Amino acid sequence: MANKNVTDMTVGNPTRHILKFTIPLLIGNLFQQLYNMVDSIVVGRFVSAHALAAVGACGSLNFLFFSLSSGLAVGIGVIASQYFGAGDEKQLKKTIANSIYVLSSSAILVTLIGLIFAGPILRLLNTPDVYIADSIDYFRVTSIGIIGVAFYNGVAALLRAIGDSKTPLYFLILSSIVNVCLDLVFVLAFDMGVVGVALATIIAQAVSAIASMIYAYHKVSYFKLSKNDLKPDRSMIKDSFRLGSPVAMQNSMIAVSCIALQAVVNGFGPDVASAYTISGRIEQLVQQPYSSLGMALTSYSGQNIGAKKQERVMEGFRKATFIVLGFSIITLPLFFFFGKYICSIFVTEKDAAAVISLGSRALKITSPFYFGLGMIYVPRAVLNGCGDTGFAMINGLTEVVCRIVFANVLTRIPVLGYWGIWITTGLTWAVTAIVCVMRYRGGKWRYKALEH
Repeated sequence: MANKNVTDMTVGNPTRHILKFTIPLLIGNLFQQLYNMVDSIVVGRFVSAHALAAVGACGSLNFLFFSLSSGLAVGIGVIASQYFGAGDEKQLKKTIANSIYVLSSSAILVTLIGLIFAGPILRLLNTPDVYIADSIDYFRVTSIGIIGVAFYNGVAALLRAIGDSKTPLYFLILSSIVNVCLDLVFVLAFDMGVVGVALATIIAQAVSAIASMIYAYHKVSYFKLSKNDLKPDRSMIKDSFRLGSPVAMQNSMIAVSCIALQAVVNGFGPDVASAYTISGRIEQLVQQPYSSLGMALTSYSGQNIGAKKQERVMEGFRKATFIVLGFSIITLPLFFFFGKYICSIFVTEKDAAAVISLGSRALKITSPFYFGLGMIYVPRAVLNGCGDTGFAMINGLTEVVCRIVFANVLTRIPVLGYWGIWITTGLTWAVTAIVCVMRYRGGKWRYKALEH
């Protein structure tokens, strides 16, 4: 029996489809950010501000190491959505089957790299001696959880490809609840510090991966795979890597640029590093509506390009742009004027007044750029959904160049100093958005659909 939440987005009102699809994704992403924020709050309040900086120093590295699996999941989802839109159930099931080989092989490789090279990488990034040991421990433990992240992302991408954004939400909520409970147990009851926080995270990720796979097998007809379906298909695996690798490379390049920026941040000391961690967590929260809208638009575009309905793809782009504009208008004053109170959630003013002051001013710098941030996600989603994932590498390179160049130039201007870190973030969003919109307007995405 097919999942009742499956949605055919090639017919009906585009705005209604996109919003209906976005809301469960947004709720799920907010829950995901919740357990990231809980990690920071628990560490900052119940361990130390230096421990919080230790966790923050691993943020870009975790993104880098998770990016391969998440990028490949995007590629798999693009293939699945186009076959679903074209009504080709046989190829859809083969896509699901071959995703097992793609995701497991990549996750194992990345895990081994993380375990072996955690120390050298963090030292290369100038991680301060005062908390580098905690950073190494945290990163090694979270590396073990990459396999869970890979399979949850894979199942979620496949469900979204067939129009089901609700089911992944349920498993993210489950994961968030498990994470919060284990955070408190491991840190408060067993005094395990950053290792306890990392353990809580990977256990929660494993729970969501296992639960989602069991559900999909029993409740979604497309996941009922025969022995013939499970035979490795070189062409299908090649397509998965062809479409997913550029997205993975984009994410990796973005992560590398963030790591380079983190190295600059570390040079300004623990207070600036802690403020950067806090502002980064808050900005991750702000990004969730844009990210959710982007994931919805990717599935919507994939289904419609698979059904050869290009006009519906273009209409979806226009509607999504107005949604981004509306959200940006709402969030800008919130973070611009109330940043101090938001930052104080993470650390107490008594213990870290300087960190709160730095973080609140940082939000004043970045919040005017929120519309640019949103307009990275909209065109990129259309391009990915239509199969123009090769541009993702250009997109990633744009972010790398902007972050590295702006950071190294602006932070050396005496009047700016460490404030150049956050100016770099805003300018990077703006330039990347312009490049993405230009690619969309160029129209090459029209000719990138898979052959059916």
